[in-house]
Amino acid sequence: MATATLQPARATTQAYNAHINLSCSNDLPSTASLSSLKRKSLTYDLIATIRPGALVTGRKYGRTCLISAQASPVLDPVLSSSKNSNDRPKKSSEAALILIRHGESLWNEKNLFTGCVDVPLTQRGVEEAIEAGKRISNIPVDVIFTSSLVRAQMTAMLAMTQHRRKKVPVVIHNESEQAKAWSTIYSEDTTNQSIPVLTAWQLNERMYGELQGLNKQETADRFGKEKVHQWRRSYDIPPPNGESLEMCAERAVAYFKEQIVPQLHCGKNVLIAAHGNSLRSIIMYLDKLSSQEVISLELSTGIPMLYIFKEGKFLRRGSPIGPSEAGVYAVTKNLALYRQKLDDMIH
Repeated sequence: MATATLQPARATTQAYNAHINLSCSNDLPSTASLSSLKRKSLTYDLIATIRPGALVTGRKYGRTCLISAQASPVLDPVLSSSKNSNDRPKKSSEAALILIRHGESLWNEKNLFTGCVDVPLTQRGVEEAIEAGKRISNIPVDVIFTSSLVRAQMTAMLAMTQHRRKKVPVVIHNESEQAKAWSTIYSEDTTNQSIPVLTAWQLNERMYGELQGLNKQETADRFGKEKVHQWRRSYDIPPPNGESLEMCAERAVAYFKEQIVPQLHCGKNVLIAAHGNSLRSIIMYLDKLSSQEVISLELSTGIPMLYIFKEGKFLRRGSPIGPSEAGVYAVTKNLALYRQKLDDMIH
C-alpha cells in the first residue's frame, strides 16, 4: 500500500501547484487521509491546486502511475465491478494496448515522402479513423499517447468520438507552467469524464531527410528503384540526412519502455496513435521480431491492432473486428465484462 508523503510545493501565479503521482496499489488514499489538503481546483495533467506547502506523491515497486489527479478515488461505474460504493479500485491483472497507424494523409494521397512534415488527413483518412474508432468502441481506454504530428492526433481524436464510454480526449499541455495553468480543468465531474492525451515527438514518423516532400515514383526514377527501396525498406541504411528504421526504433522503443509500459503495469488501458515506422519499431519489440522480419512488416492506415498486457508479457490479439461482432471482446474475461457493462448502461 502506498503512503502519501508531503513536501513543499512551489508557488505559481496565485495558486500552489503540485504533481500528484499516486501509486498503483490496491488501496488508494481516502478523503480522510488527505483531509489536510484543501483542494481548490483540478487539472488532468496530474497537476492539482492545493493549499500552500503540500505536495502529494506516492510510489510502489518503483513505478509511478498516471491517474486522474484527485484526493479520493472516483470509481468508473463501467470499470468497477462492485456495487459497494465503499470499495476501492484494485490493481488490474491485465491491460489492453491498442496500436493505430494514422489514417491516410494528404501526402499519402499524393504519393509523397512525408516523414516528419506535419500534414493532416484526407477525407478518406478521416473515415479510416472513424472506422478504427468503431472497432475499438468496446475496449476500455484510460490514456492516449500520440506523436506530435497532427495526422496521428486527428486519428486518435476521431477514433474516440466512436467510443461507447463517451469520455472526451483532452490534450495535456506540460510545455510550460503557463500552459499548465491555462489548461486547468475546474470541474471534477468534467475531469472524470476526460481521457488524458500525451503527445511525444519520440513517436513521430521516421525522418526521411532530403526525401521529404519528393514524389516516390519520381525519386525512384531519379536515383533508381533499388537505391530508393534500400532507403525505404532496409533496417540500418538511412536516406540522405534522414533516419534509418533502426534510428527510429531507438527513440520510439525507449519512450515506449519508459513512459507507456509503466502505465500498463498499473492496469491502465492504453491507445497509441502513431505512424508506420514508429509502430513497426514498437511491434518489433512486442513480438520480438528480427531486423529482417520487421522490414517486411506492413501496417495499413487506420487499422487498430490489439495486444493484452498480462503478467509482464504482451499477447497479440490481432485487429478487433466490427463493433457488432463479439469475438475479439471475448478473448479475455475482463474485455467481455467491460462490453457487457457498456451494454447494461445503454439498455
